[in-house]
Amino acid sequence: MSILESLNDNTAKASDVGEKFIKTSHQYYKLKIFQQLTISLSLMTKVFVIGGFFIIGLMFLSIASAIAIGNALNNLPLGYVIVGVVFLIIAFVIHYKRDFIDRRVIQEISKKFFN
Repeated sequence: MSILESLNDNTAKASDVGEKFIKTSHQYYKLKIFQQLTISLSLMTKVFVIGGFFIIGLMFLSIASAIAIGNALNNLPLGYVIVGVVFLIIAFVIHYKRDFIDRRVIQEISKKFFN
């Protein structure tokens, strides 16, 4: 009978250890998901706040430079056209370099996600 009791005790201990492992793993993954969500939300918030101020600053600089170029050429609409063309050129360059940007974003996010 002692062998059966020993086997029963070992089975009960293994069951307890298994349940503890499952509970601990579940808590760990909940915390890991929470960490990833907060990092992502924090990143998105920073992007929107900093990006918003950057866009506003860029708008004011664009308008000011268009007015300055227009005054220098004695033709205000031409100043706006020149600034618009500069932005289009920048947009095309970024469009053709988008693969590089995608790779950089994936590398940075994977560092944070798999850390």
